[in-house]
Amino acid sequence: MRYGFVIDQDRCIGCHACTVACKEEHSVPVGVFRTWVKYVEKGEFPYTTRHFGVLRCNHCDDSPCTEICPTRALYRRADGIVDFDNARCIGCKACMQACPYDALYIDPNTSTAAKCNFCAHRVEKSLEPACVIVCPTQAILAGDLDHPGSKVARVVANKKVSVRKSQKGTNPKLFYVGIEGDVIEPERLSREHTYFWADRRVTQPAVDSSPGLTREIYDVFHPAPWGWKIAAYLWTKSIAAGVLLVAAILLSMAANSSSPLLNVVAPALALIALAVTSALLVFDLKRPDRFFYLLTKPNFRSWLVIGTYFLIGYGACSAAWLLAGMFGAEVPSLLRWLSTLFSIASACYSAFLFAQAKGRDLWQSPVFLWHLLVQALVAGSAALLIAGVLIDARATTAATMILVISLIADLAMIFGEITLPHVSEDIRIATRALIRGTLSVRFWGLAIVLGLVAPICLCLAALRLADSAGVEIAAAVLALAGLWWFEELWVKAGQVAPLS
Repeated sequence: MRYGFVIDQDRCIGCHACTVACKEEHSVPVGVFRTWVKYVEKGEFPYTTRHFGVLRCNHCDDSPCTEICPTRALYRRADGIVDFDNARCIGCKACMQACPYDALYIDPNTSTAAKCNFCAHRVEKSLEPACVIVCPTQAILAGDLDHPGSKVARVVANKKVSVRKSQKGTNPKLFYVGIEGDVIEPERLSREHTYFWADRRVTQPAVDSSPGLTREIYDVFHPAPWGWKIAAYLWTKSIAAGVLLVAAILLSMAANSSSPLLNVVAPALALIALAVTSALLVFDLKRPDRFFYLLTKPNFRSWLVIGTYFLIGYGACSAAWLLAGMFGAEVPSLLRWLSTLFSIASACYSAFLFAQAKGRDLWQSPVFLWHLLVQALVAGSAALLIAGVLIDARATTAATMILVISLIADLAMIFGEITLPHVSEDIRIATRALIRGTLSVRFWGLAIVLGLVAPICLCLAALRLADSAGVEIAAAVLALAGLWWFEELWVKAGQVAPLS
């Protein structure tokens, strides 16, 4: 049994009855929607046509939202319905990034995720979903796709049907008859700041559009789920993971094995940055009071959960390293190797987490994992360089060398990511926003010139100077600032391309 929808857009008149019925059936608050009608127009007056599209959850057979959900609040039932349990939801918004269809939202009343659940409570009583029974033109059909005698199965078998974003591999179970292709391919639409009866709320950078494209004249508001807290989390995590990674490299050189910088200050910095990282993750949740569900109700397919365990393990290694240094003992080689492994895991797991955000093509880059590792080296060497100038100048030369090498690698990876062939239109839109669009001034001026080129030049100058403390600190500060600017822009750019 696999329940699914068929929506016949040849019958749809755009009356919004399905939207109203859904809101009434589920007490959906004002401003958010489980199902909605999108309008587009084509042509020039007087030769224009208007097209409708009813949009909602696709109840995918391979649903990315259930995979990324860290507490199994979203789950696929045996009958194929993708349902949710808001009593388990922590409000991390990861499901909103994973869904390629903009089907999820945060309920302002409960601060938890919500979406169309196929009116599961009605289906269990052999009733049809509310949207089906209220549709005046019988444009919406619901039923068992595996039952050859059902209406939906017959339509799918005998008519030309379309699905949204089949390239995502989600196997959606929402099929359209007669829908205009531009309605379900949002990257092809021209967008304005006003609709035909309302102003449009804009919280994201504008998407470049051409006047000749199909015009979007009505859609519901879809805010960007992740903001500065996620960018800050990536930044502080790079520092936390990087300082012990760089300290382990410096200790392996055997030149500073008794240095308080490497044995005490480095693990202390790691613990402080790790605490800030954890605080950012918790306070970005819509339900921070439920953060412990990551441990008590875990979904081990989610990299949010796996990453949490990596951070816990890294915190334990950092604490052990700090204790050894405070009592004057040499850090055991086993602990150094274990700390190195956990630091790499803590730095890089976000690449797998962002890859689970299948709705955002920019974050699917194959270079992202290595980029995160290089960013950890940048952040760790910069933090240790600042501390070294103030505490133990013996390690500054080696830290400066690591910093300049990692900065050059970081610069090369950024150019690699923005110049790689665009495998999708969403990546082209996001990359264009970075290099030519509304984010370009900050990207080139702050992240590239001040955040990478300038510290590279300062590091090279510091390696030649006898008294280079001021230059080293300036290079390290600019490198950390550049990393912050890049993280913020990368998170924003990934959410520029519209999903619906």
